[in-house]
Amino acid sequence: MANYLLTYHGEGGMPTSAEETEKTMAAWGAWFGTLGDAVVDGGNPTTRAKAISPDGSVMDATSAPTGYSVIKADNLDHAVALSKGCPVLAIGQVVLVTETFDAM
Repeated sequence: MANYLLTYHGEGGMPTSAEETEKTMAAWGAWFGTLGDAVVDGGNPTTRAKAISPDGSVMDATSAPTGYSVIKADNLDHAVALSKGCPVLAIGQVVLVTETFDAM
């Protein structure tokens, strides 16, 4: 089994009320519950990001993800199938599924 990095991209912010927060957390809990042992790292939302160019210059990142998770799956297609239940899809965001491998 390999690990897969899920990064979340698109518009859609954090919940603005206690009710929205509870609903959002319930959706994530339900999805993680369906994944079971496939969850390696539930991840977190992300906020600010900077991009570093090869010449060392630094700029604001324009395509940073809004969050991430790590799951394990038999192959990329399996990871994609598991990711189709991700709560960010319901708010119009995209999930990018990327296979990782041990390099060290």
